[in-house]
Amino acid sequence: MYSTPSHKMPVKTTTAKNFSTISLPLMRRMAFLSFILIALAFIASRPAAAQDVEKGEKLFARCQVCHVLEPEGRKIGPSLYGVFGRTSGTVEGFAYSKAMQDAGIVWSEDTISAYLENPRTYIPGNRMAFPGLRKEEDRADLIAYLKSATGS
Repeated sequence: MYSTPSHKMPVKTTTAKNFSTISLPLMRRMAFLSFILIALAFIASRPAAAQDVEKGEKLFARCQVCHVLEPEGRKIGPSLYGVFGRTSGTVEGFAYSKAMQDAGIVWSEDTISAYLENPRTYIPGNRMAFPGLRKEEDRADLIAYLKSATGS
C-alpha cells in the first residue's frame, strides 16, 4: 500500500443546485482565472491616459523659437499650421533641405511622434537642430497641443 500526501488528494464538495462534485484545486483555478478575467476587463475598460494639452503648450516653448502656429507666419522653421495630413517639405515659400523634400512623409500623430523622438535619425540630412523629445508622454502632450492650437 502506498501513501499519498493529504495536500494532493482532491477534496470533494457539493453545490447546492446540482449536487455535482468539484475538486478544491479546480475551484481554486477557476477562482484565479475569474479574478484574472475581471482584472483584464477592468483594465481594458479604463480610458487611456489623456494627453496633457497644457503640458504640451509648455513643451512647445522649445519649438516656438523656430516655428509658429499661424497659417501665414514662419521663423527659422516653417509654420506648423495644418501640419497634420501635410506631406513633408511642402510648405510653399520655405526652403527645405533636400532630405525633407525627398522624405515624402505624410505627417500624422505617429509620424510626428517618431520624428520628434530623434529628428536626425528619422530623416537623415534634415536641418532641424532640435535634439528631440525622448519621452513618449512628452511627445503625446506636444502633439495634443499642436492639434488643439492648429484646429486639427
